[in-house]
Amino acid sequence: MRKQSKVSPYQTIWRWHFYAGIIISPFLLILAVTGSIYLFKPQIEQNLYKDYYEVTAQGEKLSPSMQIQEVKRIHPDAQITKYRQGETPDRSSEIGISTSDGSATVYLDPYTGKSLGELKPEDKFMNKIEEIHGELMAGTTGDRIVELAACWAIVLIVTGLFLWFPRKKDKFSGVFFPRFRKGKSILLRDLHAVPAFWITSGMLFLIMTGLPWSGFWGTNFQNIMTNSGAGYPPSIWSGDAPESVLKTSEIAEVPWAAENLDVPVSALEGFTPLSMIDVVNIAEREGIDPGYTVYIPQDEKGIYTLSAFPDKAQDEVTMHLDQYTGAVLADYRFANYGTVAKVVAMGITLHTGKQFGLINQLISLFICLGIILVVVSGFYLWLKRKPKKEMGAPKGPSILKMKSFLLLMIILSILFPLVGLSLIVVLLLDWLVIKRIPTLNKFLGSE
Repeated sequence: MRKQSKVSPYQTIWRWHFYAGIIISPFLLILAVTGSIYLFKPQIEQNLYKDYYEVTAQGEKLSPSMQIQEVKRIHPDAQITKYRQGETPDRSSEIGISTSDGSATVYLDPYTGKSLGELKPEDKFMNKIEEIHGELMAGTTGDRIVELAACWAIVLIVTGLFLWFPRKKDKFSGVFFPRFRKGKSILLRDLHAVPAFWITSGMLFLIMTGLPWSGFWGTNFQNIMTNSGAGYPPSIWSGDAPESVLKTSEIAEVPWAAENLDVPVSALEGFTPLSMIDVVNIAEREGIDPGYTVYIPQDEKGIYTLSAFPDKAQDEVTMHLDQYTGAVLADYRFANYGTVAKVVAMGITLHTGKQFGLINQLISLFICLGIILVVVSGFYLWLKRKPKKEMGAPKGPSILKMKSFLLLMIILSILFPLVGLSLIVVLLLDWLVIKRIPTLNKFLGSE
C-alpha cells in the first residue's frame, strides 16, 4: 500500500466507524430482524394461537372464581398464580398455574369452563423472538452484548453523520439520494450512506427507547430515577409508603415505571381472602380497562396486584389490593408518572409498535428494514473494496491526538459505561498487542 505522508482526522473517524461497524453489524442485523418480527406480535400470535384465544359467546360467563375452580379440578396439585379475563366477549380467559414441571397458562372457555389447551412461556414463538432480541438466548451475557452493541451503534451513528456530511454546499446527489449513473462503486457507497442518513433519527430513537429494558444501563437508570425522587409520588399510596423488601417486578409483570414500586402487605391475616369476582368488581369500579392481569397472593401477607399495560401508555395501571378487605393500597397510573417515566412509557409503546396501531408498526418496520439494508450494503461494500492481505481500514492518527473526538468519546463513555469499558479494552489492545506485532499491525491498518 502507498505510504501516506499525512493523515487527516477524517480518516481516523472513518477508521472508528469502520471497525465499530464490522464488530457490531452482526448484532444490529439480529436486532433488526427479530425486531421486525416482534412488531407484529399481536397479529402473529392471533394466527398461531387462534384455537387457544377464540371462543364463541353464548349466554353468561362463568364467574372468575368458578373458572379458577375448574382449572384446580384439572390440575389439583397446581398453584394458581394469575388470572386474566378476556377483553372481548369472544376472547378466552387465561389462568396461570405453577406445578412441579414449571409454569404454564391454561386457556379456558369462560362460557363452558372447557380447557382450550395450555402453553408454557418457553414454548411460545414470540417469547423466543423476544429472548433473542433482548439477550441472544444467552442470559446475562447476551443482555450485556446486546446493550454494548446498542451503545456502540450510537458511536456508529455519530461517526457516520460526520462522514456523510457534504463538503460541498451545492452537493445533493450522494447525500440525500443515491447516484445511479456514476458507476457500481459509487452506487454501492450511496446505497449505504444515503439510507443510513434517512433512518438515523429512527434508529437512534429505537436504541434510546430500548435501553431502559437493558440489564445494566436500564437497571441503573431506573434506580437513579427512583432514588432521585423522580419515581413514585406519595399520592399513589393509601397511607404511608410501605417499608418493603420486595419490588413489584418480583411478584408481577408490570409496566416499566412500576417495576421498582414497593410491595405493601395485607394487614388482616387469618381472615377470608377476597374471591376473584370481588377483585374483578374492584377493577371495574376503579376504571381499569379490560385486558388487565390479576396476580394472586401466594401467602397470608401477600396482596392482589392488578397490572395493565395495553397498547397506549396512557392506559397503564399498577394497583395493589389488600387480599382480605379489598382496600386499594396503591394505585399507580400514567397520570402519576414523573416526566421521565412518562417519556420512557411512551417510548416503550412506540418501540414495540403499539401506541398508534398499524401505522406505528409500519413506520418501525421501515426503520428496521433500513437498518438491514445499511448493514448488508456496508458489509458488501467492505468485501468489494477489501485488499487481499489487509482489513482495508483507513489509516489515521490515534484517537488520543484528536481532542474533540476524544472528548466526544469520553462523554459517550460517561453516559454509557459499557462503551467506556470497551473503549479502554480497545485502546489497551491496540497499545499492548497490535502495535507490537508488525504483521497484525499491517493487517489491521494501524498507524
